[in-house]
Amino acid sequence: MYYGALEAGGTKMVCAIGDADKNIIDRISIPTGTPDQSLPAMIDYFKKYDISALGIGTFGPADINPNSPTYGSIMRSPKKDWEGFSLYKAFTDALGCLVVVDTDVNAAAWGEYLYGALKGLNSGMYLTVGTGIGGGIISDGRLIHGMEHPETGHILIPRRTGDDIPCRFHQSCVEGLASGPMLERRTGMKGKDIPADSPVWDLEAFYIAEALVNYTMCYSVERIVLGGGVMDNKFLFPMIRNYYTELLSGYIDMPQVKDTDTYIVPAGLEGNQGIIGAMNLF
Repeated sequence: MYYGALEAGGTKMVCAIGDADKNIIDRISIPTGTPDQSLPAMIDYFKKYDISALGIGTFGPADINPNSPTYGSIMRSPKKDWEGFSLYKAFTDALGCLVVVDTDVNAAAWGEYLYGALKGLNSGMYLTVGTGIGGGIISDGRLIHGMEHPETGHILIPRRTGDDIPCRFHQSCVEGLASGPMLERRTGMKGKDIPADSPVWDLEAFYIAEALVNYTMCYSVERIVLGGGVMDNKFLFPMIRNYYTELLSGYIDMPQVKDTDTYIVPAGLEGNQGIIGAMNLF
């Protein structure tokens, strides 16, 4: 018996096969073109193994309500070729197996909860900071869903005095102020090329810390895991932790938040949390 997993990203589609115990035994990566370009290769790959079920963690926004008539469809999206496309219908029709669809960040959070930095906890959050900012939240051992996926990247946060570069989305949302594209707008360089001593990192850490304080207040999670390309700059973690403690101002008197080294942590699955989580969505 084999199972399938798909991590549908904006630039690549990672497809994987798991054995009867959902251990990943094979994977491929397919560029994200249009549905007509990308879908045939993915279907051919999964058909080779005659999978019994497929878990999909997709870029969004996506309709992840199983009771919705458009379940598994990409909603409004900068990737216009995919807007309105139903991953659920396409793979169900082609493979004839159980298909479960959730967001990429929910899949990553689930992977961290089962096998990574959130393992053994009752609640937690995974936040990716990269081209976009988004997160998956687990409470009482279950992923949080609502009328649609919680848009953690678009909470509004206070600007630091003197920062007047316009937010791409709202007046001052965390994705608009702290994502990878904003780093490039601020410096003219890709995040990986910005020197560690650049003052932009202090601003980045401050904005991420502001968001994390809000997440702690709203979701009361036991740990926050930070992933994504921006967080490959590990020197950001102590900066974020320091600002987090300062901004929290001792309001929450719990041992978890007092030890920020174990409360705000890097992802624990070497970049595989999304595909591992997708494999375990069903």
